[in-house]
Amino acid sequence: MKKLIILLIMLAAVIFAAGCTDESQKNNSTDAQAVQESNDIVKTNGSETISQETQAVQGSNDIAETNKSGQNKTSQETQEGSSVLTVTSLEQINTSLKQGPVLVKIGSKHCGPCQAMRPMLKELATEYSGRATITSIDITESPDLEAYFEIGYVPDTSLIVGIEDGDYVYMQENGTVTKDRFQARIQGQMEKKVYEDRINLALLQEGKSI
Repeated sequence: MKKLIILLIMLAAVIFAAGCTDESQKNNSTDAQAVQESNDIVKTNGSETISQETQAVQGSNDIAETNKSGQNKTSQETQEGSSVLTVTSLEQINTSLKQGPVLVKIGSKHCGPCQAMRPMLKELATEYSGRATITSIDITESPDLEAYFEIGYVPDTSLIVGIEDGDYVYMQENGTVTKDRFQARIQGQMEKKVYEDRINLALLQEGKSI
């Protein structure tokens, strides 16, 4: 009888222990699943955060690139507007005449006085930007223009103010105009004021400020 009671007690203990084990495993499984889901959420949130940060950085880079491009464009436009135009065709002169008088300096890269005029021409280009065009022709690079303007001595400079019957019209020193370039040309290297006075005469006749 005592043995039977002992066996029953041991059996009850085994059953109780088995039940606790199953419950513990269930709890452990549930906890593990919760941890995994939590990790998945953290990963998802982390990925979204990284993606958002990447997009923000990309957007910032795009804005910076756009601003840089705009600044470069503005700088380029300003430089072109105040620089000496190198002429290799009459079409360039014709196009420039639509904006105002065109000062044409004809010279050569082998000519000392011609090269010495370069800083002064740049100053004139800046001074008259938007009102007159300052140009330069190199006869060694454009022999056809040398022939067209009948150049015999350089530097040779003239101010073109228009086109009449297919011929250029030039401003003379006394404020009158002529189609005869030889009467209006400025030969040799002169001081800056000589060219300024000629340009100012043309601007006044066009009703522009000087």
